Amino acid sequence: MFFRREHQKKLTFSERMECLREAGFTVDSLGNGVRAARGAFALDLVEQDGEIQVLSHAGLLLSGEIARLTDGGFQKFFRAPSGQRKPAAAADLQGLHEFEEDLREALGQESYYNESLGTVSTFYLYDRVADRDKGVPKRAWE
Repeated sequence: MFFRREHQKKLTFSERMECLREAGFTVDSLGNGVRAARGAFALDLVEQDGEIQVLSHAGLLLSGEIARLTDGGFQKFFRAPSGQRKPAAAADLQGLHEFEEDLREALGQESYYNESLGTVSTFYLYDRVADRDKGVPKRAWE
């Protein structure tokens, strides 16, 4: 007697978006993808080669932009692409963590241990050295 595992059905992009809607997310169409949002948090997704690709990290919606979590060493804050900043409160961090976990579950993606422990920042700005991440720094004698 042989036992066979049933093959999991691979869901299409539109079926995954319907799963998001059923999980309580609002899914709005963008130019080349979709924006999944719930409450004050959002994430941009796009279909590429039959797989769901994340365009940017999840974050807080500020004036229609997704502000990403930034760790300044002294405080966490949300920073939008336009430069607008908002200090991150404990409720914001908890809400963002729940948003990301629920989104992964609705999309059928794996949840990694280190990300499940808490909120992961997109940027880390611990030191205040100017242009530290822009390649070779200008030498004093140059």
